[in-house]
Order: sequence, then C-alpha cells, then structure tokens
Amino acid sequence: MELDARSSQLLQEVLTNSGIRNKDLELKYGLSRRQIEYSLGKINDWLEARYLPQIKRTRTGQFMFHKALLTALSIDQNQQAGSAYILSEEERTSLIILMLLSKSGDLSLLHFTEALGVSKNTILSDLKNAQVLAGAYNLAVKYSRVLGYSLEGKEFNKRQALINIVYRTIDMYSGESWIRQLSGADSGEISALRRKIEAVEGKLNLKFTDEKIEAMPYILLLSLRRIRQGQIVEGFHIHCDELSDTKEYRAAEELLHDLPGIPMEERMFITLHLLTTNVSSMAYLSEDTLPELTQALAEMLSLFERSACVALQDKEQLLNKILLHLKPAYYRIKYQLTIANPLQETVGKEFKELHHLVKQSSVPLRELIGVDIPESETTYLTMLIGGWLSRQGDSLQKKIKALVVCPKGVCVSRLLQSTLRELFPEFVFFDALSVREFHSYALEYDAVFSTVYLPTDKKLFLIKPFLEKEDKYRLRQQVMRDMSGYSPSEFSMELIMEIVGKHAVIGNSHSLRTELQEHFNPGGKAAEKPMADDLMPDLSGLLLPDTIRLEERADSWEHAIRLGAEPLLQRGAVTGEYVEAMIGSYDPEDPYIVIGPGLAIPHADPRYGVNEVSMSLLRLVEPVSYSEEYPVQVIVIIAAKDKHQHLRSLMQLMKLAGSPEDVRAVIEADSALQIHEIAVKFSND
Repeated sequence: MELDARSSQLLQEVLTNSGIRNKDLELKYGLSRRQIEYSLGKINDWLEARYLPQIKRTRTGQFMFHKALLTALSIDQNQQAGSAYILSEEERTSLIILMLLSKSGDLSLLHFTEALGVSKNTILSDLKNAQVLAGAYNLAVKYSRVLGYSLEGKEFNKRQALINIVYRTIDMYSGESWIRQLSGADSGEISALRRKIEAVEGKLNLKFTDEKIEAMPYILLLSLRRIRQGQIVEGFHIHCDELSDTKEYRAAEELLHDLPGIPMEERMFITLHLLTTNVSSMAYLSEDTLPELTQALAEMLSLFERSACVALQDKEQLLNKILLHLKPAYYRIKYQLTIANPLQETVGKEFKELHHLVKQSSVPLRELIGVDIPESETTYLTMLIGGWLSRQGDSLQKKIKALVVCPKGVCVSRLLQSTLRELFPEFVFFDALSVREFHSYALEYDAVFSTVYLPTDKKLFLIKPFLEKEDKYRLRQQVMRDMSGYSPSEFSMELIMEIVGKHAVIGNSHSLRTELQEHFNPGGKAAEKPMADDLMPDLSGLLLPDTIRLEERADSWEHAIRLGAEPLLQRGAVTGEYVEAMIGSYDPEDPYIVIGPGLAIPHADPRYGVNEVSMSLLRLVEPVSYSEEYPVQVIVIIAAKDKHQHLRSLMQLMKLAGSPEDVRAVIEADSALQIHEIAVKFSND
C-alpha cells in the first residue's frame, strides 16, 4: 500500500517536530480529530507492512515513536521537510507529467525511478495513471526505444497541462523544491521572473493571490524553455483583437521586452495566462470587465434565488465578490484554460445539492461566454454562494426538496414544474425528469410529483399534466398535510392576524390580510412569478394569422412538421436545424407530444436553433398519423427560447387542448383569422 498525501504530510510533521500535539496538527492543517485519527491508522498500517514500530498517542495528545523510525526512514529531526516525504500515487502521476513537459533530454524508466524514489514496477503502474491524466488534456504518453518517454499532442493542450500540473505541484508538500529538482529550474531565473511579475502587479494595479504568484514564475520559465526548443503554440482560437488592447497584453510585452524572437501567438498565450490568473484584489475592475458580465451574474443570482427559495442578503456585495473571481474565470472558460479545483472532489452532501442549483442557474453566464461552464468553475461559484448562505443562516437541508416526473416531453414538464413552484413556494424543485431519468437520479429528495405511478420510498403525489384551480386546491391540501402535518385551510385568518398583532406593529391590516389570504388559498399569489408579465406573451400574441396555415393534407408526419414550421422559418424565428431536430425526435412508441385528441405540439431543444420565442399552427383537413393510434389534424410548432417565456401561452394552449368544442372549432375553421380569435378567447380567459 502507498500513503496518501495527507498521511505522508502528517507522518513528516510528527517525526520532524518533537512535542507536536494532536491539537497543533488540527490547527495547522485544518483537520478534525477524526481525520487525524484516520490518517494515523493508515500510517500505522503502512509502518506495520514494513515491519517498523508504530506511532502511539498519549492521552494529552502527544505522539510517541521509537527512534528506530528516524533511522529507517532516513529522517534528521533538524532537517527541513521534503527529503523523506512519501509521495502519493496521485502526486507521482503529476510529477511524471511535469518531467515529460519540462524535459531537455530523453527520459527512461531509470530517470523516473531515481527522481521519485520508487521501484520500476511502481513507475510502470504510475505511467498507466499518467496516460489517463494526459488523456484529460487530449494528450498521450508515448514510448520509443530511441527517444524514451514523451508526451504527444497539440502544444496548446500541453500548455494547458503544464499550467494545471504546476498549480497541483505547488500545493504539494515542498512543491517548489520538486519543481526545481525535476525541471532543473534555476533559482536565479525564478527570482528574476518573480520580481518582473511583482512589477506587473503595480503596472496593472492589482494583486495576485499567493498561490498564483508562486506558480507563475515556473509556468513562464517552462513555457519559455519550450519556445526555445521550438515547441510553439499555433493555430488556436484566441482572438488577437480581443486581447491586444488589454493592460495584460502590455504587461506581457513588459515581461518579454528583453527576450527577442517570441512569436505573436506566444505573446497572446502569456497575455491570456495573466488574464486568467486569479487576483485577491483589484482597484480598477469595472472598465476592464465586459459590461455584460455584471448583468449576466445578476441574472444568475436571481435565477438561483427562485430555484433555491432563498433571498440573498447584501446581494450587491456578493455580486462584487463573485465578479472578482469571474473576471479571470471568463477568459479561462472561454479559452479552455480552466485549472483544477482542489475543492471539486470534497463538496459535501448539502453542497452537492447546492452545486446542482448553481449549475442550473448559470445559464446567463453560459450564454454570454458561449461555452459550457466547467465543473471546476461551477464548484468555485457553489462554494462562494454556499458560504454566503451559511453566513446568513440559510440551508437547503431545512427545505423540502422535490422532483417533477412527466413523460409528456420537455415543454409540458417545464410547464408543470413552473405551476408547482408557484403552488409550493416553500419547496425546492430540483428537476423536471422523464421516467428513465428519474430511475437513475443521483441527488437526495423528499417528494416526487408525477403524472404516472413510480416505485419510490419517498412521498409520491400523482397529478394531472394540467392542473385546474380545484386540482391545485386539493393538491396543496394533501401535500401540506402529508409533508408538514397541517392543511392550510385549518388556519383561522382571524387567529393568524391576532398572533401577528401580538408580536409586531401592523401598518396596513387590510393589505396583510389580503396577502395572507392569497397565499393560503388555492391559486393564490403564492410565489414570485418566474418572469415579468410583459416578457411572457399570450397565446394570441404568438399564434398570429400569419403564423397559422390551413392545408388539406400532408404526405407524412415529417412533411406536416415542415409545413407547420414554414412561417417561423420565413420570419427567421427558427433555423432549418431546429426543424430537423423536431423531426429527429419523432418516436411513434412514445407519443408524448400528442397533448389531446387530434392536437400535437412538436418541439426540440432550443440550442438547435431558436432565435425568438414563437409558435405556428398547421390545420389539416385530412388527419396525418403520428402513429397508428394517434391521428392528428392540429399541429402547433413550439419554439421556446428559454424555460420561461413560452409558459403562459403553453398553459393557454393546454386549456384549449382540453376543450373538445374549441379543438373542433379550430379543425372546422375557414380562415386563419377564425383560429386566431379562438386563441384570443383563451388568452383572455
């Protein structure tokens, strides 16, 4: 067995610092008593496997060990840490990649065994792990008898790996010593580069975090070494015009002014590294940050508040704190230079749920940057927001967490989830899922709202896809009774007003009574609406006469979708790719888009090409078969730009679908104007 990094570090401390106590280790390394006990057990197992005496701990927390350990492990109690440090498997893997990236000659197994102090078999095992780690950067570890071991792949990917590995190594016990030892980095060069970087801090009027100021000289030194070896970053997607007018670019020029022959691509890369380096303070942030970044972050926090059922206190202060992190993160994410987050694997149970909600809420950031937000960056956001919630005394563990399961497709599921969020503002709704997704769902939850029966040991509430006012009333009664032990109707409004009056001065008793009545009554104004009313168009505002087509027949279901989508294509509301995506989702075995007799709502994921929220309607005289059991005459194409804007019109359409008389009126209409008037009727209802 091999010791992990923490156990190795604690062993080093105990053997080199006589008199150190358990409490000292807890404070120095931020560990709990249980964590230290666990590591001590691993250390003693490791020692026993090597026939060495074990370490004991007294009642006062002091550690006792036989002096033979110092001899056996070649430790001098007066020496500095590092020489007897026992590397973990993960650390050796990182150091192998570091050696491959910083090598100036051939590397053989002997080089690795001598440098890392382990056997040939151990190195062969570590090389397999290194192959996996390299693969994460689209690189590969290769071996040839002539050249030995090398790392193959694009230079840009090698630089990504170099940056991450240096950061990882800096975090190791005596990390800088390892980098200097394995790369042959000269201490004088490192000191000179550090002085240059500190001068850049003054020029940019910012202060880099301690870990970054330690790592940057090594990253620059090893990058310059690769440049001199002819390993040049080429043909990558950094836009020169976006970076060349930044202060960071001018700072990069300052760093390289006495180094002639550095290609423009490399200057851009070093500029990018400066832009993506975290800062602990920045005196002049606003003008250097994309104006849209603040707005996107504000939208993200608002979405999070709605999803998590919390109100963030001092939100402006939190926004500025996250903005300080997001400025460099923006460039890291955009140019795929995201560094590993050491906290990513240690997110606790509550933070896993919180992480899920933060990820859901980060859509505005993703749309601004143009790429998905990596897990490591989302973890940073989760930790920042989680810390803020802890400070104000909020916890997701105190809230009821629920899922919505509906096999009727994305649009109907989201509509149902939106309805339930309004009906139960005190619940956190994680996701709207299909039955298949539900069976493999990983997060913890307390209740499931489903349109079909599901085998589950949690509270299951069976509901209809569309809830009328009376359905909402009965559902809230049942759910609150089962989950909280009371029914809302059991409250006496007079008693509530009397209790509030005992403990608070009521400024306007009529308004308070009205709002409480709206909250406890079904269909009441129980929650903040997910979108402002003017951003949620009515059915009549989307199904206009020029988006309604009347045809005799369609040759097939696919032909019907193309006919129905033509008005939206002509307006530029959707792309041809979106139309093909709707056709591609056709599944006669699962007719979830048929929402009523003769009426279907084809739709697809908006990422396939929705330019604006829109609808179009195709009325056929002769039915077209979706499947043998489902002839359809009314096809409403739905193009949803996001999760919210189309919900009001979809709710009105669902009401229409539930009225056989009005569906028949649509089928028998003589003109698009008559169908639009029916849409107006349901918009005004």
